[in-house]
Amino acid sequence: MGLTGIVCKTILYGTNKVEVIGLDRFLQRLEKRKDVEKRERGLLTVSNHISVVDDPLMWGIMPWRYIFNPQSLRWGLGAHDICYANPLFSNFFMAGQTLPMHRLQHSPDGGGLFQPTVTQAIRLLSSQPYGKPLVGPSLTPASSSSSQTTTPPAADSDPFTTGALTYSTTPTDRWPAPSAYPSNRHSWVHVFPEGLVHQHPDRGLRYFKWGVARLILESEPAPDVVPIFVDGTDRIMPEDRAFPRFLPRLGQRVRVAVGDAVDFEQTFGDLRRQWAALAERSARRRRWELRLLEDGGRRGKGGAAEEEEEGRREGTVTMMGELSDDLKYGAEAEAIRVEVAHRVRNEILKLRRSLGYPDEDPALGLAETWAKDPHKKQYKSNVDGSLVNQE
Repeated sequence: MGLTGIVCKTILYGTNKVEVIGLDRFLQRLEKRKDVEKRERGLLTVSNHISVVDDPLMWGIMPWRYIFNPQSLRWGLGAHDICYANPLFSNFFMAGQTLPMHRLQHSPDGGGLFQPTVTQAIRLLSSQPYGKPLVGPSLTPASSSSSQTTTPPAADSDPFTTGALTYSTTPTDRWPAPSAYPSNRHSWVHVFPEGLVHQHPDRGLRYFKWGVARLILESEPAPDVVPIFVDGTDRIMPEDRAFPRFLPRLGQRVRVAVGDAVDFEQTFGDLRRQWAALAERSARRRRWELRLLEDGGRRGKGGAAEEEEEGRREGTVTMMGELSDDLKYGAEAEAIRVEVAHRVRNEILKLRRSLGYPDEDPALGLAETWAKDPHKKQYKSNVDGSLVNQE
């Protein structure tokens, strides 16, 4: 990560004109997180995605003292079909704190927001233990560090039911599980919720995919959320560039605006409570169904009241990142995730507006608006004329 940081810092400041807004506030937040044992919650940064070099180039804004301290740097999500295409790339990106993310276009059977890598990201934002009596996430700070130092189980353990040292994203692969180590408790995770490169002259945003909502709703406790807006890296690597495509275009103006942490209670508090209530009902239902199986269907004469009482009395042991079908696909769960993603997008739009860009059509924040676009790896959008790269 130090070597990559040197390259990015050299390219960013040595060959381009860079303006950074709000970095001091962000660095103050990172300074408070230096002592891992004193961290009370994870840090989630979210930004627009306008170039194939956004990550790691944008992190060239970080001071040298951070570039050589991986524990103070972000964990990211990298496209499995690119970053993990061969052993050389796999080792490089894993060493660069990038987790293998399957995209539906390239991995129809392994992609989506319920894949194991999303579970890893949720757990990186949280702290051990990941299995505990739980009927829904809370808004309270994490418990004391004395309960966070459990020894990771054997490497061949199931990552969905333990804090295993490794985890799988397909039936045949095996990757290190960074969340298994207490030194990674309440980590910093960065995501690009658009999920693809989207280059528009006005730096407009596509709709945000729902994976970011899982990180906000299911991490325990709720993470600090910091929006970032990147402007100018699209000129360094424009999608319509001619030969030689692999070389960056230098001498560009780059701006990175780092916002302050959002007021979590005001922005997401109501949605997290809705999620907690939904998760609680789901947990009670699952326990009741299990007890029915154990008792051969003899229970249940008391109906809903008895079911609720059983749930209150006994609770449910739930693994962080483990969701029942109703929490995955239920209409209420989906509606909550859609609204969380929408509000995250609004926070980045505020930064975009602060840089002088005009307001957007609200319809651009809806997934159905973008359904008109073709299912191609690279194309010009039918919606806003932007250049899109899904590779």
